[in-house]
Amino acid sequence: MRPGEQTKLLREVPATAIPAGSPLILPKDTEVTLTQSLGGSHTVAGAFGLARIEEKDQDALGLAPVSVADVAMDSNEPADEKKVWNKLKEVFDPEIPVNVVDLGLIYSMELKPLPAGGSRAEVKMTLTAPGCGMGPTIQADARNKILSVAGVKEADVELVWEPAWTQSMISEEGKMKLGWV
Repeated sequence: MRPGEQTKLLREVPATAIPAGSPLILPKDTEVTLTQSLGGSHTVAGAFGLARIEEKDQDALGLAPVSVADVAMDSNEPADEKKVWNKLKEVFDPEIPVNVVDLGLIYSMELKPLPAGGSRAEVKMTLTAPGCGMGPTIQADARNKILSVAGVKEADVELVWEPAWTQSMISEEGKMKLGWV
């Protein structure tokens, strides 16, 4: 299924209303149009407005079920910082086709060794707008992606509002994706 394609849901599916961030259930046979599939989640539009469907429920869209092969192997070795950053690049605002790193929403990421082995990832991130109802969903997505990296045993993703985010924080790659350069 590609963005712009329409389909009927094959089963009832839990979703998150965009931009409110509230949970909703989309009934079987609901007509939806895929607007984007990025970072494992899918944004769909329909008579209900916009909603985000998680990767684990993508079979409702007629897409192949998720493979468990993507789960990180348990490791007491320290995590690789580059791998954590790469996972953060798989996190997307469901309304913007640019990842949170290239949007400039990640202010810091620090790995700290844990006494029992492995690492704790501490991330400070913001959102494009403080009132964004999708904030908790994006925050949880970032945490879950980080926890999928081998060696990461704990992850804390803190939402911060200082400094305030501006469009100038978007990377050149992000600006190209948005057609701004």
